[in-house]
Amino acid sequence: MIREVTDDEGRTVRVSAEVRRVVSLVPSLTEAVAETRPGLLVGATDWCTHPADLDVPRIRGTKNPDVAAILALAPDLVLANQEENRLPDLDALRAAGVPVYVTDIRTVDGAMGSLGRMLDACGLPEPGWLGEAREAWAAATPLEPRLRAVVPIWRKPWMAVGSDTFTGAVLHRLGVDNVLAGDPERYPKIDPKDLPEHDLAVLPDEPYLFTARDGPEAFPDVPVALVSGRLLTWYGPSLVEAARVLPAALVRSARHRNTDVSFGG
Repeated sequence: MIREVTDDEGRTVRVSAEVRRVVSLVPSLTEAVAETRPGLLVGATDWCTHPADLDVPRIRGTKNPDVAAILALAPDLVLANQEENRLPDLDALRAAGVPVYVTDIRTVDGAMGSLGRMLDACGLPEPGWLGEAREAWAAATPLEPRLRAVVPIWRKPWMAVGSDTFTGAVLHRLGVDNVLAGDPERYPKIDPKDLPEHDLAVLPDEPYLFTARDGPEAFPDVPVALVSGRLLTWYGPSLVEAARVLPAALVRSARHRNTDVSFGG
């Protein structure tokens, strides 16, 4: 039997009533499925690092998946994301008769709903980790006073988080406002010496691996928070840890420069 579901782009996706083979083109979605139903995944990208013991065929990256290899895995459903994956690759899979479900996640609450719908498309009930994530974010209180931050994601050239991003939404919920949130681009190129006034630089360890010796020197006048890119940019089981770990990391960094901040509420 076939059932019809609607993905985040409003597309009708015809999937088998019993999905048994899933290929994921997004690390966050890979982790979400693997933690919910081990064994359902039959393929994932080279960048899918969680769970650490995931043992499935790899089909290259999010931007250059091996379409032929995916087809050879005979998936019942391919999971993708509007930002992470390229339309030509998804269209090639659709043309070959493979159902493709696309997520579009840009806010914390939006992530909860999107993940629930995606797992339902896979024939899976809502997992415990998703309910735990909802509770963790409902309990999260923003920092007081709020901080203004720049969030670089790359250097050579320098790029940062701009408008309408999940990363910016995560920080906003935690009391940190992205000073580039009004930029017309989602990931604009920047010059660290020519930025709006800010209190903090948040440097994740992915996609660029910022470290204590690579990145902070470009922001000598503000505290720097070196944080897990997985907690800042991934949506899935990592949402639980993000709500509990990121606030403390941001507070420690701000207090390093004697900024008087605390958890609100």
